[in-house]
Amino acid sequence: MANLKELKGRIKSVRSTQKITKAKQMVAAAKLRRAQEAAEEARPYAERLNAVMASLAAKVGDSAAAPKLLTGTGSDQRHLLVVVNTDKGLCGGLNANIVKEALRKAAALREAGKTVEFYLVGKKGRAPIKRANASAIAKHFDTSDVRTPGFNEAEAIANELLEMFEDGAFDVAHLIYPIFKSALAQNPTVQQLIPVPAPEAGDVPKADAVVEYEPGEEEILEALLPRYVRTQLFAALLEREASEQGASMTAMDNATRNAGDLIKNLNIEYNRQRQAAITTELIEIIAGAEAL
Repeated sequence: MANLKELKGRIKSVRSTQKITKAKQMVAAAKLRRAQEAAEEARPYAERLNAVMASLAAKVGDSAAAPKLLTGTGSDQRHLLVVVNTDKGLCGGLNANIVKEALRKAAALREAGKTVEFYLVGKKGRAPIKRANASAIAKHFDTSDVRTPGFNEAEAIANELLEMFEDGAFDVAHLIYPIFKSALAQNPTVQQLIPVPAPEAGDVPKADAVVEYEPGEEEILEALLPRYVRTQLFAALLEREASEQGASMTAMDNATRNAGDLIKNLNIEYNRQRQAAITTELIEIIAGAEAL
């Protein structure tokens, strides 16, 4: 059992930790609003771009002139998982959930006889993925040297992925990232990034009038497909930023509450031992006086 001095030191230490977690909670709450607004503002643009892509892809179909980014390499044997993790910790189980989703997807592809490699974005997901897939790490991209990753970082990642695709490093790339729902919920999701998935029959928008494209659909797709890939990566980085701040705020709030409960319990134990020590001293004094 700890003595009074040790209990007093533990109470002081937990109070200091509580101040830190409270401060980080307030910082995360302030950053969350801006990150959430950025992620929500990017969604309509991405959705509209998806609609344009669906319309053009439906017109081009499987013609020989269709860009490689739309038709693919003709094979789906080699898969690349682009895993978007955070660069900072203290955000609860966010990174663990993303890594779980990535490893689940990798296991499913390998079970189907596919070859799987990883392209890792962010620092926090590297170690757990490398432990089980040390030889399957194709590349990683570090975003920790910028305050808030933006379109420049998304463009750099996209350019590297497009170069790898053109060089035949993979056949299919999947993007794994968290989607921000609320401060309590950030859902990992998997979507095909390269080649750009063809729209479902019901997803093709119906035009009210006949549209003639100038230049042709193939030329427009050739220029638009790389922009689509960059936009999807940019949206993933924005969602990651909002998810990180939301998860961090929730985790620090829980840590602050737990520190308060621990301080309360330590104070009760401290007061009990202090009262016991006082009672013992009084008994000793009374016993000594009676002996005299």
